[in-house]
Amino acid sequence: MAAVIPLLVAALGGVVSALAFPRFGPGVLIVPGIGAGVWALRHVTSRRDGFLVGLIYGLVFFLGVMWWSIELGVIALVPLALLQGLWFGGMGWLVAGWRDVSPGRWVLLATSTWALTEFLRYRFPFSGLEWGGAVYALSANEFVRAGASIVGGSGWTVLLVALAASLTVARVNASVPLTVLGLMLLIFVLGLADAPAEMPEELVLARVAIVQGSTPCPYEKCAPNERLQTYKQHLELTRQLPVGNLDLVVWAEGSTGSVNADPVNNPEIGAAIAEEARRIGAWFLVGSDRPISETEWINANVVFDDSGQIVGEYRKQQGVPFGEYIPFRPLFDWIPDLDQVPRDMVPGSGPVVFDLPNFDVGSVISFEGSFSRYARSHVLAGAELMVVATNEGSYGTTSVSDQLIFMTRMRAAELGVPVVHAAVTGKSVVIDASGALASDTSGLGTTEIILGNVAPGVPTFYARVGDWVMYAAILGGILLVWHERKLLVSTAEVIRGGTDVGSA
Repeated sequence: MAAVIPLLVAALGGVVSALAFPRFGPGVLIVPGIGAGVWALRHVTSRRDGFLVGLIYGLVFFLGVMWWSIELGVIALVPLALLQGLWFGGMGWLVAGWRDVSPGRWVLLATSTWALTEFLRYRFPFSGLEWGGAVYALSANEFVRAGASIVGGSGWTVLLVALAASLTVARVNASVPLTVLGLMLLIFVLGLADAPAEMPEELVLARVAIVQGSTPCPYEKCAPNERLQTYKQHLELTRQLPVGNLDLVVWAEGSTGSVNADPVNNPEIGAAIAEEARRIGAWFLVGSDRPISETEWINANVVFDDSGQIVGEYRKQQGVPFGEYIPFRPLFDWIPDLDQVPRDMVPGSGPVVFDLPNFDVGSVISFEGSFSRYARSHVLAGAELMVVATNEGSYGTTSVSDQLIFMTRMRAAELGVPVVHAAVTGKSVVIDASGALASDTSGLGTTEIILGNVAPGVPTFYARVGDWVMYAAILGGILLVWHERKLLVSTAEVIRGGTDVGSA
């Protein structure tokens, strides 16, 4: 039976880590939260106990940080939290096998194993889940955002784990946490150096408007023609926008679409939006999800130019598993709740960047905004401004909107481009290239127009090279394991050789 105290400390660490995220906080709680989980791993005596400690930490943490999934039913929250907990259980199993190495090496091994866990869970299964990365608790922190241009959110997560792990051995070796803090300070300084010293005088700002038209019945399904009414609310609100003062108008995910309100398949809808684009003299990005067969549908951002022509669309690449599509659908036919997902989303094939007169725009849709890799691919393709279009109507007035905004603030800071975070019933806001808020933030379920002016960005060091800190940490751990095993083999040979001589 596993030691009781490490299990209790791991559970406490999961609770404290979850409290670091919106709507709780402060974000700095993520360090003692992770520290408690790592301390528990340091004090187990077997791999089995390490697995249980990691499982408990991960399960409690994800139940706490993603509690809003319960809005979709227990079937949405519990399997998700259990899956993520299993990732951390595997991490605990690995770390527990290295309890006897020196404190400094143990910190590196614990950090490397956590980095490997994050790398894998960000990608598997079903393209993974980046939600819950430690750095996202600290997106409001200017120090962290500045350094993100060098190491990205993934790198900061690795460093936060390294700091938490090093604090657990500080009494034995005080130089380890001081080294990690020194690295963090260096990254902050490099991040400041990576930022433009000043804005050029001739720079043209991107003038953007988010039309948050809400729905006729926020957070409820109230009418067969709800999507048509949602479109009409967005159109009426758009008609309040002035002429000639905007470059881009954004309607979020689900503002049009379905069977009777799609601007591509319904000429009347498309013509009404085109008329507003011509009147205002601005480009429009409009969220539209539409069925393409009895079993398939697409989720897209449709783009109109300032003459009212549809110039293309971006199709969402990463759907929500069991929310927008059912993986291996025949295997899950026995679950009644999945009848709510009668069609599977057909994913898009890659980034799409639109060339506006003064800047280039890329976009991702809802769940994709929680992943660095999708926005980064757009920036590498030339996007100078990103749009995150989301709906969030399924999650009521929970903290999901605040958590996603924290993630998109990190997107802006790590990639060096402003983000227009637009929601239908969630919160909407304009974010500048440093990750700072550049507009008011809308309310939940409200009908509002959010205006903001931001400077188009340029790719950061992190945008160009990617998750180098995460890869370095994983490689460092692999090399250290190889070295430790080599030492064990050499020691065993020496002992065996001495025994042979003694016997002779």
